[in-house]
Amino acid sequence: MNSYVLPLVLTLLAGMSTLIGGFVTFFIKRNNLRALSVGLGFSAGVMIYVSLSELMDEAPKMLCSYYNEISSQALAFGGFFLGIVIAIAIDCFVPDHIESNFLDRSAKVQQRKKIQRAGFITAIAVSLHNLPEGITTFLVSSQDIMLGIPVAIAIAIHNIPEGIAIALPVFHATGKKRLAILYTFLSGISEPVGGLIGVILLKTIMPAQCIGIMTAAVAGIMVYISFDTLLPLAREYGENHHVIIGIMSGMLIMGFGLIFL
Repeated sequence: MNSYVLPLVLTLLAGMSTLIGGFVTFFIKRNNLRALSVGLGFSAGVMIYVSLSELMDEAPKMLCSYYNEISSQALAFGGFFLGIVIAIAIDCFVPDHIESNFLDRSAKVQQRKKIQRAGFITAIAVSLHNLPEGITTFLVSSQDIMLGIPVAIAIAIHNIPEGIAIALPVFHATGKKRLAILYTFLSGISEPVGGLIGVILLKTIMPAQCIGIMTAAVAGIMVYISFDTLLPLAREYGENHHVIIGIMSGMLIMGFGLIFL
């Protein structure tokens, strides 16, 4: 079990980097709707880029050891749309009004409820996204720690904008720094939980293809959340070019992070 300690520590550090993104949001004025619009677009850009360029690229590779190329692609394709179905279910079961004051129907209160809900759903999506990341970081590190370190660094870097994606709408809607940090912490902690799942995988005979399908499903969830929640809100609180700037910035930063790390 001692051989698993360092891989688990790396997985924990990678996940907790989400908190850095959470703290970044406190330097943005709460009532700056233009910054909120760019930030939501940025969040969507990060999630879409990671889903389509990284997760959907890795999912078939995880499956190809067990199936031929066509079957691997088909299973990843099916997993992607399974994730969309899951996201629709989450969207149906998460109530439209998260705050306790249901009697106040003012436009300002309703606006803040929608923004906070966006942060809540994004936190769920990122948490699901972090699980396979945690499994990946742990499994790689447990086999070769020198290879696991750069993998953990790369994941930590791209967890920072994910922390922004969660904390920005929550802080903007509630003004509560502790709540925003709590959301980012709960999302980040799912990464070491994934590491613990990796320990179980090494101790049991869980089919590895399940991880590939789960990875594709997470991609579907993140893409759905981006188009259904983040981008409509971004357009509502800013002009179209603010949204585009946010999307392109998110994709650019995430792309550089994945290429050079």
